[in-house]
Amino acid sequence: MCEKDTFDGKFVPARFKSIDEAVGGTPLVPLHRICSVEHASVFVKLESQNPGGSVKDRAAQAIISAAEADGRLCKNKTLIDASSGNTGIAYAMFCAARGYSCEICLPANASYERKTLIKRYGAHLVETDPAEGSDGAILEARKRVSAYPEQYFYADQYNNPENWRAHYRTTAMEIWEQTGGTVTHWIVMLGTTGSFIGTGMKLKELNPKIRLIAVQPSSPFHGIEGAKHLDSAIIPGIYNPDLADETVCITTEEAQEMTLCLAQEEGCLAGVSGGANVSAALRLAVDSPPDSVVVTLLPDSGERYLSDAW
Repeated sequence: MCEKDTFDGKFVPARFKSIDEAVGGTPLVPLHRICSVEHASVFVKLESQNPGGSVKDRAAQAIISAAEADGRLCKNKTLIDASSGNTGIAYAMFCAARGYSCEICLPANASYERKTLIKRYGAHLVETDPAEGSDGAILEARKRVSAYPEQYFYADQYNNPENWRAHYRTTAMEIWEQTGGTVTHWIVMLGTTGSFIGTGMKLKELNPKIRLIAVQPSSPFHGIEGAKHLDSAIIPGIYNPDLADETVCITTEEAQEMTLCLAQEEGCLAGVSGGANVSAALRLAVDSPPDSVVVTLLPDSGERYLSDAW
């Protein structure tokens, strides 16, 4: 990381050597108005503060760096992967900065904002059948890699261990330090499952008593972008079903309502998966022991969904 200077009594970054160094170190803020539970605190990690605007910067950076180091990614290959939006944006950003070509398979019903961002970074966008969700994008990416194996580096975020390792190394340690080691619950929506698995594994090592709660959509047919209903989807290879102490299911309507509440009552403009995370966190806080410190994250900003009808 860069050196630090002081300004008005606070530490501020002096400057970074590259965009890579701007990834991580995101703020952790409490929810005051929508959390009425006196015996527990609920905190959200603002992942929109990453340079690419989402939590997926962490995994994308780690995946690309590892592939560069072992030669799987080089200038004559195109990075390809399936995404619901945010990882695709992160890949496109890092590939633009490092001089690689990039191809993203994405469901056609992804928001206008996310599709536009991917293209603005110069990546090629392949839109897949919306009815097949992220699984359809995965199958399309695999089809292209199978047809032209020498042309592509398949980043494969759903099965690449660098996904969860990024959170093991960074997200977990940031939460631990930001809470002074008092975190009692880690709760987050399952998508690629990287943030849940990596962060959860490290937090359990630091304190085995920490509770790990996975969040899923309540139905296979849902509107929570980036989330997976694992019973009806292609299960990510990096997922460990034995890690979660508990699983909470959230409806699309609950997630959307909470997303609006976050913006209008907490000043946190988040995407719908962030709303789902907070819905689950608040539900958990009600029945939690005294002095519980519940931590979740807002994966991205609501600016990426302003064109969505809801």
